[in-house]
Amino acid sequence: MIRFNVPPYTGKEMEYIKQAVENQKICGDGEFTKKCNEWIEKKTGTPKCLLTTSCTHATELAALLADIQPGDEVIMPAYTFVSTADAFVLRGATVVFVDIRPDTMNIDETKIEEAITEKTKAIVPVHYAGVSCEMDTIMDIAKRHNLMVIEDAAQGILSTYKGKQLGTIGEFGCYSFHETKNYSMGEGGALLIQKEDKIEDAEIIREKGTNRSRFFRGQIDKYTWVNYGSSYLPSDMNAAYLYAQLEMADVIFDDRMRSWNQYYETLKPLAEAGKIEVPVVPEECTHNAHMFYIKAKDLEERTALISFLKEKDILSVFHYIPLHTAPAGQKFGRFHGEDVYTTKESERLARLPLYYGLKPEQVSYICDCVKEFYA
Repeated sequence: MIRFNVPPYTGKEMEYIKQAVENQKICGDGEFTKKCNEWIEKKTGTPKCLLTTSCTHATELAALLADIQPGDEVIMPAYTFVSTADAFVLRGATVVFVDIRPDTMNIDETKIEEAITEKTKAIVPVHYAGVSCEMDTIMDIAKRHNLMVIEDAAQGILSTYKGKQLGTIGEFGCYSFHETKNYSMGEGGALLIQKEDKIEDAEIIREKGTNRSRFFRGQIDKYTWVNYGSSYLPSDMNAAYLYAQLEMADVIFDDRMRSWNQYYETLKPLAEAGKIEVPVVPEECTHNAHMFYIKAKDLEERTALISFLKEKDILSVFHYIPLHTAPAGQKFGRFHGEDVYTTKESERLARLPLYYGLKPEQVSYICDCVKEFYA
């Protein structure tokens, strides 16, 4: 069976975890947590990165820093994972969903402005498959309406928009290091902060509402409870696992890109024949080979395709059920405008196996099976 995902493993993970244990500092903000933060800051150019226990928690932290209050509204696509909405629902906000673009599966930037009300506080673009939303337009809308932009870049590490790393364009950016992501710590995430005046607040909230970070830097002689907060610090053992992969980030990136390009070139003739659609990457974007998907004609065809591939020992999956159609989506949010593409396109999309270490002959076999189905 060709699995849909195999968590990345480079070989140094256990050695680094052992080091973390021997350091006798396995709680949050140990040596490896700091190394991961510094690596991300240097690689992305963000002023501050704070590793978190998940991308969900990174987004919750961003919602707290953005001072989202009960009654506020937050605009986002319905085609996303539940965590994107949960972070703001937990603050008492109403989630306002707008339609997506059929080419990139990202939020349709032309639908955002008409969804803004006097209650709107933030826009949350989701960079699907590591391909950027149209950020210039989104940032312009946010600036004119005095809104915050919180990037859900869960899938977007090392992807760019006009040369800028995803997660560094809005006020806050959120990464995921879940086991399905390009780089993993099992469960984990990171918050990227662009404004210097938000850094200390973020450290306080992340440290249970205390100024402990300042204490460890020697800026104060004792620490105390100064604000509300929670515990968003991952274990340093998790960070040690991640750091082994960040050290080999380019190797992993190139390996995934080879598989992605092989899929694209092999399946392009099927797309040109009108049988399927393949991913679109706008000219101003670079992606990170987070996923390779194809679009079938409709839900019925996709279901048959996934079933056919399973018979061939290939595990293919589909992605999100649009949030506005879910019970919680109807309870905590609303869809503004018409759902032209969100549901229709989500029902057509099938993800093919893609992970570090996927062999070229496995990609060839998967492509052959897709071609067989469409023959």
